[in-house]
Amino acid sequence: MDDLWSIAVVLLQVWFSVMIGFIMIPAMFGLSLGVTSVYIQILVKILEVWTKPTGITYCKRLRLIQREGGSMEQEMGELRRYRTQSISRGEFALSDSFYFYIKGLESIVDDQVTQRFSSEELVSWNLLTRTNHNFHYISLRLTVIWGLGVIIRYCVLFPLRITLAIIGLTWLVIGTTLVGFLPNKRLKNWLSELVHLMCYRICARGLSATIQYHNKENKPQKGGICVANHTSPIDIVILANDGCYAMVGQSHGGLMGVIQRSMVRSCPHVWFERSEMRDRNAVTSRLRAHVAAKTNLPILIFPEGTCINNTSVMMFKKGSFEIGGTIYPVAIKYDPRFGDAFWNSAKYNMVNYLLRMMTSWAIVVNVWYLPPMTRREGEDAAQFANRVKSAIAHQGGLLDMAWDGSLKRAKVKEEFKEQQQKMYSSMMYRYNGTPIEAN
Repeated sequence: MDDLWSIAVVLLQVWFSVMIGFIMIPAMFGLSLGVTSVYIQILVKILEVWTKPTGITYCKRLRLIQREGGSMEQEMGELRRYRTQSISRGEFALSDSFYFYIKGLESIVDDQVTQRFSSEELVSWNLLTRTNHNFHYISLRLTVIWGLGVIIRYCVLFPLRITLAIIGLTWLVIGTTLVGFLPNKRLKNWLSELVHLMCYRICARGLSATIQYHNKENKPQKGGICVANHTSPIDIVILANDGCYAMVGQSHGGLMGVIQRSMVRSCPHVWFERSEMRDRNAVTSRLRAHVAAKTNLPILIFPEGTCINNTSVMMFKKGSFEIGGTIYPVAIKYDPRFGDAFWNSAKYNMVNYLLRMMTSWAIVVNVWYLPPMTRREGEDAAQFANRVKSAIAHQGGLLDMAWDGSLKRAKVKEEFKEQQQKMYSSMMYRYNGTPIEAN
């Protein structure tokens, strides 16, 4: 029995020595030994060799609805053509109602919005159970490879990653708490940024994150506002791995509350109480006060307000663009081959999501820093938000969508229905000269 304990102690010592010497210390100083890069290259080769020869590929989503893309007037005119009644007469025709029936059925069969709240489709299987559709039972060879992958992910990578995550979060709480006792001087600010960077880099290694940053000359500066598209809670870790930010969010209890309270002691993060979150003026005032101090860290905001599935950018809330100051857009794009980074909060709680992340192959992501943008003369906050959103979508190769991400949990607003009624009414008025009341 003593021999077993001795062996266990030796193995544990070797485990922590390797982890500290080859992972934690290089991570704390922003260095890389190239192990993760080699690991990613091996993964790519395995996925290419072991999945493609078996023909394991997903069929792309069938286009059940062929949308013509024409205007309301053009499509109604096409429907009226069969009744030999021209739309130019400005009279109501029963066939006009079929236009709205068709649009409603199209939305039910092939909804372009709710697709953004489910996992991104893959071209080929990545040997993860959660995306395999039972493909690992096709052949003995594939079953063996899949089984080895499960052993590696759950018996080697998962213990390593959970250990690094615990160490990173523990050091974040302890380090920021100790720094918080220092007087508000340059030394405190420097140590606070150093502690934050070290902790986030350890946590990034705990996800086997391979991050490629582009256009670093455009990195957010102090006194500015960094806005980015939002796929996952780990977006914060990805961005903070390359620079420090002031976080904005609601105050929480429990473990999250402990972390928030320790962080705010050393750095001016902006946490709101639940009652304050409903007061838009109070939120805006606090953010403006933060931006006005040019020595404060840039605020990190995700204007979509919810996580989108790594394929699109949805409507940016205009409140972030009413604060003033310089906006630093950032585009984030994950590589879905190595793991699904999207957090489907309707399906998984935070703990389940993090467990899925830590048992994925890796997190591979590209981050683009875009040139800083300011509000143009005569441009309102909504127009500015759309301009920034379009720039992020274009750079990240994402779809630029005008829909509100809050549709993930809420019903369609009445104003969207009224908009269609007004379009029809104005079209009739244009030809008839008499407005039609929209009921």
